[in-house]
Amino acid sequence: MDTKIIKNRELKLWEALIPVFALIGMLAYNVLFAYNGPDDNALGGSNQFILLMGGAVAAIMGYISKVPFHKMLDEVANNIKSTAGAILILLMVGALAGTWMVSGIIPSMIYYGLQILSPAIFLPATVIICSVISIATGSSWTTSATVGIALIGIGGALGFDLGMVAGAVISGAYFGDKLSPMSDTTNLAPAMAGTDLFTHIKYMTLTTIPTYIITLLLFIILGLSVDVTGEANTDDLLNSITASFNVTPWLFLVPIIVIGLIVKKTEPLVALLVGTLLAGIFAIVFQPEVVNGITGADSMTFKSAYKGVMEAITSKVVVPTENKTLIDLFTSGGMAKMLPTIWLIICAMVFGGIMDAIGALSRISESLLKLAHSTFGLFASTVGSCLALNITASDQYLAIVVPGKMFAKAYKDKGLAPENLSRTLEDTGTVTSVLVPWNTCGAYQAGTLGVSTLDYLPYAFFNILSPLMTLIFAAFNIKIRQLINAIKE
Repeated sequence: MDTKIIKNRELKLWEALIPVFALIGMLAYNVLFAYNGPDDNALGGSNQFILLMGGAVAAIMGYISKVPFHKMLDEVANNIKSTAGAILILLMVGALAGTWMVSGIIPSMIYYGLQILSPAIFLPATVIICSVISIATGSSWTTSATVGIALIGIGGALGFDLGMVAGAVISGAYFGDKLSPMSDTTNLAPAMAGTDLFTHIKYMTLTTIPTYIITLLLFIILGLSVDVTGEANTDDLLNSITASFNVTPWLFLVPIIVIGLIVKKTEPLVALLVGTLLAGIFAIVFQPEVVNGITGADSMTFKSAYKGVMEAITSKVVVPTENKTLIDLFTSGGMAKMLPTIWLIICAMVFGGIMDAIGALSRISESLLKLAHSTFGLFASTVGSCLALNITASDQYLAIVVPGKMFAKAYKDKGLAPENLSRTLEDTGTVTSVLVPWNTCGAYQAGTLGVSTLDYLPYAFFNILSPLMTLIFAAFNIKIRQLINAIKE
């Protein structure tokens, strides 16, 4: 009878938005001013801490509203628990990337991909090659820093406008970055929205494949309208790959098996684990010199084979090459490379959990639903938020994390399955980051390819069309999955 009942004071909209604006302001300063040097990496820890600071601001608002501190911590714990599967998948993706590089699977994909190059179809071939490499590596940055640089050189020698070539490289690189299960953003988006990795990828193909086809058609038309002379010389790259790895079609058995498991709806962790272990075996069989080189062993023994594969799975491994263009591609970070993204997810869950506990996300969602009277309005609001964060916070991860947590409840209240949100986050947050000159992605791609953002922007067709395609699907109610249908399946 003497127990004191504490009631939360309902937040006004402007009070609920205080932590959001505080977070965006701190992130913008952190990325644009404090960590804007060429060697700075805001994702290395400072952005994560800023998310915790945003959570602290939210906690202060909760204290004012008389929300018990233990309730905030409980909600944070529930949020982090909900991402356990995504975190494990991220770790396994890092392991897969390491073994696929050491086994020669990724280098073999590049080797055979480069051989289809022909001046007559150079631009669409560039898109396709970069797509294959980025799907294999899960990284648009690695794709641009390796074959992207080579293709820029080849395109320049053939007489192509470098903006066109860079646009083709970026279009292909971000296609793979969106769909590859080894991409950190592809794992991050479903984690924020509340769906699983392969449901997200499958649902994302609905908008991505039509966008990709239109992109290829546009580059085919461009290629036919440009007069070029000369030949594409990729001999140096091909020779460097075969000098470091034993290239053979047998290596493609591993990705074929993994794709087969995914098609059969095997649990993602199981499929990735099988792909990692098989690639480790293939590395011992087909690349014994590479495995020995990792450990410094003179001959293959059980100990050196075990240690070499384990190093590729868990930590940074570099396969020596004399070709500077291939250094990044021949470098793998293993599971350790995924730790900054996992760190980001955990800190985002802290911010989102406290915002949930104090009722801020609920209040924001109610207001958004009032403004977004239709499904299209909700999708458009998500697209606009992702674009705004890519411009203001200058980081694609934050353009996924913040709208993901902010809109998750709004989609649920609207009766929409979470994969609608995760797809929209990727269709906008991931791909438009490279179109902003001061965004980390835009600055990186411009510096790596040697082509300014404004020069390649008109030709980055895939990146421009992706958010438009998701809005078209929403406007005409094409494949908009309802929550009740998702639960039944």
